[in-house]
Amino acid sequence: MNWQAIRAIYLFEMARTFRTPTQSLISPVISTALYFIVFGSAIGSRIQEVEGVSYGAFIVPGLIMLSVLTQSISNASFGIYFPKFIGAIYEVLSAPVSAFEITVGYVGAAATKSFIIGIVILITSFFFVDIQVAHPVWMFAFLILTCLSFSLLGFIIGIWARNFEQLQLIPLLVVTPLVFLGGAFYSASMLPPLWQKITLFNPVLYLISGFRWSFFGLSDVPVGISLAAITVFFAVMLSAVWWIFRTGWRIKT
Repeated sequence: MNWQAIRAIYLFEMARTFRTPTQSLISPVISTALYFIVFGSAIGSRIQEVEGVSYGAFIVPGLIMLSVLTQSISNASFGIYFPKFIGAIYEVLSAPVSAFEITVGYVGAAATKSFIIGIVILITSFFFVDIQVAHPVWMFAFLILTCLSFSLLGFIIGIWARNFEQLQLIPLLVVTPLVFLGGAFYSASMLPPLWQKITLFNPVLYLISGFRWSFFGLSDVPVGISLAAITVFFAVMLSAVWWIFRTGWRIKT
């Protein structure tokens, strides 16, 4: 294992975060505060509690997941797309660095950024609502698995994209709507029976449900299924990245 190469890629990617702290850290905090003001105050005044939890606290896991998913994809996709765009990726591919080491460097940095943002948003939420984490170990487990899985997805999108428009296509048109429709701001039990069954086909529901369980012990689906879903998704994304480097798809052409 070439740890020096992994460290170089990782630190280079992390340096971009610290060069733009306003965009990387302050912006998510402001967005979270606005969500609390809009959803917590406006909707919270009409919906006092959801399954015994105050509405303001209930939406915290959904807000964290919303930011973590979008930031994981954005950081990882841009991190690999930009070297490909300017041609620097060929220097990385010609260096004595394996595909696994390249992936660990880029994906590790993107996952670290989104993990930090998730923690920052969690800390920010304490200023707005009274919240306690019932299962902190499982909370970190779900958060880390989500950061890694969606950073891998972003890595794949960055390799697939041929322009900046395609880079934003899936996060904006697919991932964000799935988060909003996956119970980020409501419980699936609040939906009519037909829509409860339909929403079970939304993979993001399982992530948010499991993550919310780690906070309040409440979930829309069994927590074991949620954990299995994110684990399988992680394995699928890892296999896809392995196939990309094995075949050179969209990298060597």
